[in-house]
Amino acid sequence: MIIKRLIGEKGQIVIPVDARRQFNLNKGKIVQIEITKEDIRIKPEQDKMKLLKEFFIQARTKGKDITLKELKKIEDESYDLPRY
Repeated sequence: MIIKRLIGEKGQIVIPVDARRQFNLNKGKIVQIEITKEDIRIKPEQDKMKLLKEFFIQARTKGKDITLKELKKIEDESYDLPRY
């Protein structure tokens, strides 16, 4: 789906109500803006606890237990860096 919006004076755009409902984007929710060389993506902020639970489930199903030291290393390496 492609939706066109006019950019306002302050650089703001309005997210259509159907999209806000679909992704539960209510007032006060945080969205992530991912900027690449080719495009801009706006998506709901991911629930960090949900991500951690899924990560540990995946690690266990692959027969691996992960240590806190390994988890810290993954966190240290996971900061988003600009892609130029």
